[in-house]
Amino acid sequence: MSSSSSSPKKEACFISSLVILWYSSNIGVLLLNKFLLSNYGFRFPIFLTMCHMSACAILSYFSIVFLKIVPLQTIKSRSQLVKIATLSVVFCGSVVGGNISLRYLAVSFNQAVGATTPFFTAMFAYLVTFKREAWVTYGALVPVVAGVVIASGGEPGFHLFGFIMCLSATAARAFKSVLQGILLSSEGEKLNSMNLLLYMSPIAVLVLLPASLLMEPNVFDVTMELGREHRFMWLLLLVNSTLAYGANLSNFLVTKHTSPLTLQVLGNAKGAVAVVISILLFRNPVTAVGIGGYTVTVMGVVAYGEAKRRFR
Repeated sequence: MSSSSSSPKKEACFISSLVILWYSSNIGVLLLNKFLLSNYGFRFPIFLTMCHMSACAILSYFSIVFLKIVPLQTIKSRSQLVKIATLSVVFCGSVVGGNISLRYLAVSFNQAVGATTPFFTAMFAYLVTFKREAWVTYGALVPVVAGVVIASGGEPGFHLFGFIMCLSATAARAFKSVLQGILLSSEGEKLNSMNLLLYMSPIAVLVLLPASLLMEPNVFDVTMELGREHRFMWLLLLVNSTLAYGANLSNFLVTKHTSPLTLQVLGNAKGAVAVVISILLFRNPVTAVGIGGYTVTVMGVVAYGEAKRRFR
């Protein structure tokens, strides 16, 4: 009797630990990105993304090959490799765009814009695959977009270039998820998210290294200089890059061990927690209009998720 009653408790404790890891890694990497790019003088979002991808490549290999978190899936054809490379380039664009936006926008506004992902996902799903949702589902996307418009009008630190980069990153993230469903749809080519990350990360590094050298020509000199001036510089980069992998790993584990509805609720709450913590840490000014706009967007995302569940 006691063993059967302790099993649900252990499972609840395990899932709670996963959620805490998921929140800490996702929010931690977001806040550290903002700190490094905006407050620390490290103004190299492409190089920072390359550091993230390098950590993901190394830690993914270690986790899959040695720790055997998931079985290793092999690439079976050249066409599959081309598809993964295509996804990797789109993924690079989304991450780099998000990191660039953090140089110019407050984390709170960045999260508000990022919450519009369902809108872009629905749009690309319709444009690329002609997949239609119920009208009620599309109707739920109206407050998602309207909330960001309201939040933009009430954002004291609004920056047009930062906003465009954030919007582009959000669109690229949505496009990647739609593209992934198309390119890796056959049973022989499907990869779980951890194996996909294992193969995408090295390709991303090969794309980002020349891009960084071309667009951020003095990156190594400035980074070395910052490393000499600030003794915690290298530690911050290491922790930040490790958290980037932790965010992917915890996202996979939480998705595996919880229901889609639980994941959606936790995801919405995570955005709100990130906003509150960032406001407390960075002291960026917020207005009632901005908070109201973000609230409308989150409510729209919740309504969209519920509509998709009911009218699928």
